[in-house]
Amino acid sequence: MDFPKRTHLSFTSLIFLLHLCAITFGVTDTISRTQPLSGDLTIVSKEGILSLDCSLQDCNIWNSELWDLKQLPNGNTDGLDMYIRLAASDTLVQDSEKKAHHVRLIVLIAVLGSIFMALCALSITVKMFQRTSSKKAFSDNYSLVVYDYSFLQHCTKNFSDKVGQGSFGSVFKGLLPDSKLIAVKKLQGMKQGEKQFHTEVRALGKIHHNNLVHLSGFCLRGAERMLVYDFMVNGSLDAHLFKDEKILDWNTRFLIILGVAKGLHYLHDECQECIIHCDIKPENVLLDVNFSPKLADFGLAKLMDRHFSRALTTMRGTAGYLAPEWIGGLPITPKADVYSYGMMLFEIISGRRNSELMENGTIRYFPVWATIRISEGDISEILDQRLNDVNFQELERACKVACWCIQDNESHRPTMRQIVQILQGIQDVSVAPVPVFLKQLVDGEYISS
Repeated sequence: MDFPKRTHLSFTSLIFLLHLCAITFGVTDTISRTQPLSGDLTIVSKEGILSLDCSLQDCNIWNSELWDLKQLPNGNTDGLDMYIRLAASDTLVQDSEKKAHHVRLIVLIAVLGSIFMALCALSITVKMFQRTSSKKAFSDNYSLVVYDYSFLQHCTKNFSDKVGQGSFGSVFKGLLPDSKLIAVKKLQGMKQGEKQFHTEVRALGKIHHNNLVHLSGFCLRGAERMLVYDFMVNGSLDAHLFKDEKILDWNTRFLIILGVAKGLHYLHDECQECIIHCDIKPENVLLDVNFSPKLADFGLAKLMDRHFSRALTTMRGTAGYLAPEWIGGLPITPKADVYSYGMMLFEIISGRRNSELMENGTIRYFPVWATIRISEGDISEILDQRLNDVNFQELERACKVACWCIQDNESHRPTMRQIVQILQGIQDVSVAPVPVFLKQLVDGEYISS
């Protein structure tokens, strides 16, 4: 028989070769042979193991365990050589198994590649959608995002979740694809053109302060005008003062009083041009997750192109947050915000609305009664009776500030800068006189409960 050249076989190849040799020679009887070979590897074959002595040129069929067999390194001549002959059938079986393994490997690679390509395509599609639905409006450091109308419509579920209604429009809650909550304000009564609107919104986008709601973008579609703000999870201040929400303790209320004062001081004195808010009230003070105050709707009066000498003249005789000069049809100044701020302070301190229509048709107007009590040094009676652990120094400063803010003559009212200093205890303040205008407004009467 012909033998292949001398070779050093691996363990796996040896098993196949020995197996086939037994079949080739057709030997079924057990022939005992105990010729030891160099090494320490045991090889077992179900069909038998063939061992060939090179010097004798014979073949043996081995049916028991074969000990001390190993593959020697190239060039090592210490052991005996073994020559093995393979049958064609075993070669075909081995090739078939290799081909099946290769097919499985190719299929697996193809599947994984398809999944990877699909994920890449999905990622590219999402990025392209985000770029087309929201793009940068300006290239400066205070850039805003111009939102597509259909994108905001999708984020707000077709503007179905209405969370607020004010004099400038309705507010809807929305959710961006990155799970960030937004508040979308649909403006009403717009008279500006697109170019002027862009200019005014760009100016608002440059306004950044810890106590002002952040404007992140806007939307234009025909006559539609929308502003997009960060959403404040704790809602507006009025819900916590007058509704069945969490009762705010004095420390939180005083931080709100001080925070709103700082926000107004920034609008009046630290912006590129003075911004008069024109609508200071608890509904426009929003609270973030830490109950830090954020003043909303700043700059919208100018954006709406209102003429303050004629606006809101129907409010004559109504007790609220409007300064006397505004009700009288006179031009307004930042001191109009100071007046409204003072009116809001009474509500924060007392936890009640300033005015209430009684069953007999008369008005119960809290600020008149409160200013009289404060001027007499009795501040505890105007405090919300639900509160405990009150800092009376802070309470006294807040009460005095409120009384000075609602003075008839705007020149007698402090600036927001002075108010911040008084609240912080940096500047002293005396007791203010009772405003004559308020007495006349309600015929000098306060109907107590």
